[in-house]
Amino acid sequence: MSEPLLDALLDACRRLHAGGLLAASDGNLSVRLPNGLLAMTPSGVPKAKVELRDLAYLRLDGEVLSGRPSSERAMHLAVYRAVPGARAIVHAHPPTAIAWSLARPELRELPADALPEVILAAGSIPIVPMAIPGTEAMGTHLLPFLPDHRLLLLARHGGLCWGDTMDEAAGGLERLEQVAVILWKAETLGGAKPLPPAELAELRALRAKLGPRAI
Repeated sequence: MSEPLLDALLDACRRLHAGGLLAASDGNLSVRLPNGLLAMTPSGVPKAKVELRDLAYLRLDGEVLSGRPSSERAMHLAVYRAVPGARAIVHAHPPTAIAWSLARPELRELPADALPEVILAAGSIPIVPMAIPGTEAMGTHLLPFLPDHRLLLLARHGGLCWGDTMDEAAGGLERLEQVAVILWKAETLGGAKPLPPAELAELRALRAKLGPRAI
């Protein structure tokens, strides 16, 4: 019954690796199975090489049933506990998006007032304060942003997207890097110029009609 979910997880691993959003064993992906268990990518295995037999399984309380789940599982557990509707999570390392949080540590979110794509795709993309990888803080730092935000930039670390499907979650990371690249190029050309207030209001109204999904 859960095979399509696991196949989607493995496909997303290869897709994100091929897109340059995951290097070696970086990042982690998970899905919530119909029986309530979580399936997660293993620690230390390159995402391009993860196979079905490598996946780890754990309970929502964090008990590991089999395999070696990612050391960053606190993020996944925090989202699944806080958002019962979350079915899939992707954490990856989009290079340009991370670079924004390195070069502009004062930012609280990626600039949304110049690029309609940010508003329509996610509403906004907040920047979550840095947490030491592998610590419980990686989960607790996410909580103020849940469930209102599905697509997040983790300061000095990477991106995270949760969704109704693995396709939504993986697509969110692709969208994050695309937005970051566009904004970076605009900066090199003199800086992104904000849209007029009336157009921003219209875009936000359209986003509200589209619903919370990351697109």
